[in-house]
Amino acid sequence: MSPVYRNPISIIITILFFLVQTVISQQVYMTRKGVASFISNAPLELIRAESKELHGAIDPIARTFVFNIDNKSFKGFNSPLQQEHFYENYMETNQFPSSSFKGKIIEEIDLNSTTEQVVRAKGILDIHGVEQERIIKGTVKVTDQKIELRADFSVLLEDHQMKIPRVVYQKIAESIDVSVSAELIKETR
Repeated sequence: MSPVYRNPISIIITILFFLVQTVISQQVYMTRKGVASFISNAPLELIRAESKELHGAIDPIARTFVFNIDNKSFKGFNSPLQQEHFYENYMETNQFPSSSFKGKIIEEIDLNSTTEQVVRAKGILDIHGVEQERIIKGTVKVTDQKIELRADFSVLLEDHQMKIPRVVYQKIAESIDVSVSAELIKETR
């Protein structure tokens, strides 16, 4: 018999170590009330919309994340007709009801630091049914049992096969500025 297995203390310490590692790696931070907003700044029109229904989760130990949003949750716009056109003609929400971003966080998140940390998230951005690999830079701030997340990035409509009709070409920007902010609360699975 191996000397490691003869010592019951070693066995207990080894088992406790693996149990602690399993519990630690299963700590997830979640949100159901994140905010995603976008701005289309075209030559003839400025369009703004926002959703307060961004759902997501981050596992800071495994450095994985997933975020999802219902495309019909965006409100704002300059008129109800513009909102309807966004849902039906651009996002085609009946066919593509949600958008998502999931993948890995490149940098390690220091859970013991309360200062803002710059991180990059590498993953698949799925908008309008078109998946595109992206690296999105953002910031996280860890406070008592929560992570505050912020990110700003641009989305080219043509990258997600969204066409701008000629008649409104000067009213819709080809590149849309997106902002995301969320407070994710620690949950232990």
